[in-house]
Formats: sequence, structure tokens, C-alpha cells
Amino acid sequence: MTTVGIATGAGRGMGLECARRLTGMVDRLLLVDRDEASAVESARDLSASGTAMVIEPFVLDITDREGLARLATRVSELGTLRAVAHAAGISPTMADWRGILTVDLVGTAMLAEALRPLATAGTATVNFASMAAYLGGLTPTPEAAAILAAPLDEKFLERLRDAVGPTLEDPGIAYSWAKYGVQRFVQQEAVRIGPLGARVCSVSPGIIDTPQGRQEEASHPSMAALVERTPLRRKGRSEELAGVVAFILSDDASFLTGIDILVDGGVLAGMRAPSGAASVSGG
Repeated sequence: MTTVGIATGAGRGMGLECARRLTGMVDRLLLVDRDEASAVESARDLSASGTAMVIEPFVLDITDREGLARLATRVSELGTLRAVAHAAGISPTMADWRGILTVDLVGTAMLAEALRPLATAGTATVNFASMAAYLGGLTPTPEAAAILAAPLDEKFLERLRDAVGPTLEDPGIAYSWAKYGVQRFVQQEAVRIGPLGARVCSVSPGIIDTPQGRQEEASHPSMAALVERTPLRRKGRSEELAGVVAFILSDDASFLTGIDILVDGGVLAGMRAPSGAASVSGG
């Protein structure tokens, strides 16, 4: 059986590091990115690293339904879908609220819809959410929760805007809702594909040192305060996220599905700790 892996957003950052981990896990690997030059360069670099596997660049906007159909067809031609690391996404400085929700949440649901017919025993997927979903103070009403459960509804954006209110038009708030929606979607998808023997989880990165992360930090200097409140006192690295993703996709995590894994260096713990909590240093 020839196994196939997919890494989205594989042109750089966390997506590329996830792709690097997948080279030792599958027989064929598709590097998905909307930027052709980045996808081709990543495929060339990974192929030159000494791996014997076949690595293909695949140019795709994750919100392009026809393109997603082509992706599913290509996977079927190559073999059996084994692993998907879906890291493609945009952050608050990259689009307005509609764009963020469309790419980060609706796009995730569209990818799952396209690949669902290929899911089988052993197929595992990791979707990228964010610690923003935990820090946004989101308290969805029953109406908003019901809307979030149907991100492929043709009037999804309008319905969610009506339920949440005008604050949703703030890109940062929209990002929190989008990533919260990804976490909820993973729970639903786990129920759908579980009977097939397939799994799906999400990971929620904290502040990671990537080009996209640095772009956000330049626009939001307050992010430095979060690094200071991180118990590990530093940003995360792409390879650290990729390591967690690789574990979730591996057979060692074969009973893990339908949950979110927070990989934030302890930011959430630091923010929730009592103000008088003392640090302990070794001596």
C-alpha cells in the first residue's frame, strides 16, 4: 500500500516544518501552497535532503473548491491518504474579518469535505487553530454555536455576524472566532470519520517565531508581553510545533481524536496563575 501525505501552507514556516516531518511517515507527499514559487522551492529542498520519497508541489488556494477536488483526485491516483497537516491560514494583519473567517475556518471545512471520501483506517489529520481561541474570552450563545457548527452554509458569514454583533468585524476578534470554530469543527469531524478508523485533532500554537508571526508582532507590540508571561520565557519554534503534529499523526497517538492540543509554552497557564505565584529556580 502506497501511503500519501498532505502538508498545506508548506511554502514556509510551520507548514514547511510539518512537511519535513511527514517525509519519514509516508511514501508520497504533496506540498500544498497557493504560492507556486514557494511550493516548488520547498519540494526541491526537501527532495534534496536525501529522502527517497516522491515529493510534489501542489498549487492551491484552500478556498478553491475545484482546486480541492483536483487535490483529492491526485491523492487517489497516488495511493491511500495517511496523514494531513493543515497549517495553511492567515492572521489578523493579512485580511479583513470576512477573509480571515473564510480562509481559516471555512477553508478548513472545505478541505475536510474534499478529503473525507478518502478517509480510511489509519488516516489522521491535524488542523491548525490558535491560542487566540482560548484568550479571546469567547462565550458563544446557543445561536452562535449552532452557526459555527455549519461553516459551509452559504450564508455563514452573514449569520455569524448577526449572531456575534459588529465586534466580529475587528480582524483580531474574527481570528479568535475562526480558530475557536476550527476547534469545534474538529470535534464534529472526529465523530463523522471515527467509524472509518480515521482521526482528526487540532493544535493551537502560541507565539511562534515564523515570518507570519513576526509580521503580527510588528503590528501588535503588545504580543511581547505575552512572551514575557510565557513560563518558558521565549517564543516557540516551528520545529517544536511540527514535532507535536508528527506525534498526533503517528500510530503512537492512535487513540487520540476530537481534541485540541495547546502548544503555547505555558502562556495560558501563566495568565491564569495567581498574581503572587513565585518562580522556582534551580541552584
